[in-house]
Amino acid sequence: MISLHGLTKVYPGGVCAVDELDLEIADGEFFALLGPSGCGKTTLLRTIAGLETPTSGTVGIGGADVTTTPPGRRDVAMVFQDYALFPHMDVTDNIAYPLRVKKTPKTERHAKAAATAARLSLSDMLTRRPGQLSGGQQQRVALARAIACHPKVFLFDEPLSNLDARLRLEARTFLKRLQRELAVTTVFVTHDQGEALALADRIAVMSGGRLMQVGTPTEIFQRPATPFVASFIGATPMNLLPGDVRGDVLHVAGAALPAPPGLTDGDHITYGVRPEYTDLSASPRDDAFPGTVAVMENLGTANLVTIEAGDTLIQAVVPEGDEPALGTAAWAVPRQARALVYTGDRLHAPIPA
Repeated sequence: MISLHGLTKVYPGGVCAVDELDLEIADGEFFALLGPSGCGKTTLLRTIAGLETPTSGTVGIGGADVTTTPPGRRDVAMVFQDYALFPHMDVTDNIAYPLRVKKTPKTERHAKAAATAARLSLSDMLTRRPGQLSGGQQQRVALARAIACHPKVFLFDEPLSNLDARLRLEARTFLKRLQRELAVTTVFVTHDQGEALALADRIAVMSGGRLMQVGTPTEIFQRPATPFVASFIGATPMNLLPGDVRGDVLHVAGAALPAPPGLTDGDHITYGVRPEYTDLSASPRDDAFPGTVAVMENLGTANLVTIEAGDTLIQAVVPEGDEPALGTAAWAVPRQARALVYTGDRLHAPIPA
C-alpha cells in the first residue's frame, strides 16, 4: 500500500506543484493520476519514487515510512515517457540492468532477463539494441526491465504517449493484463482520460497540485465532483450551462427543467449533461435547449452536433443517419436521469428523473 499524508512540494521561486495532498493507494491496485500538463501528477509520481524530496509530508510504502529513503532502496520500478533505454546495450543487458546494480551474478541476471523477455514476447530480440526496435518494442523492453527486479510498486510516467493510436490500444490491453497477472501496485500518470478510464481501478483527477476527485472510472464519469472534473473527463466535454432557480424550476439556456431538492429560489447553478446523454428534437419542447445547428463532426458510428443557442454552444451525439442539416433549428433534449447540478464549485445533486 502507498500512503501519502500532507504531501507538499514547493520548488524554488515558490511554485507549489503538490499542495497538502492525502492519498491511500491499495495493495495491488492499478491507480491513475490524471490531469492537464502542469497539474502536479508527474511531481507526485517522482516524489513516490524518491526522485523528488517533499517540502513537507510523508510517503509510506508497504507500511514503512520511506520519505527520506533513497530511490534505490524503495523497491519501486519506474517506466519513463521516453523509456530511458541504454542505446549502447542490447535488450538483454537493458532488461538485466537493475539486477546488475543489485550485483546479481551475470549468469543469473541474464537468465532472469531471458525469462522476463519470453513473458513479453521479446525472446527473438535479445541481441538487438534499442535503435533497432520499434516504439512498441522499446516500450516492452522498458516494462521488462521494470518487471525483472520484482518490485513492490510500478510507477509509469505516460509510457504510452510516444506510440501511435493503434499501438496505444494494443499496449493498454497488454499493460492491464500484465498488471493483473503480477498483482503489483501500479501508479500510472497520464493526461489522456481515455487511458485512465480504460486501465485504472481508481482515478485521481488533479489540478493545481490538488486532488479534485478520487473514485472509480464509473464514479468519475457519471458523478464528476466539480465542473473542472466534468469538463476534463469524457471523450467529449460535458455541456456546462449557467442557470438560475425560480421556485422548483431550473431556467437554463431557454429550457425549463425540474430542480433537485435543496436549492433556494434565486440560486445560481451550473447545469451539466454529457453530449452522449443529449438528444435532438426537430420540434419545440419546454424541457429542451433551442438553437441552430452550427457544426457537425463525424465520429464514425455517430455524429457530434453543435447547437448554437445564443452565446452558448451545446453538443449532442446523434446516431449516424439521424443528423440534422446545418443551419436548421433544433432542440437539444437532456436526459434528466443523467443530468447534474453544481452550486459554486461542487456537485449539488443529480436531476430527478
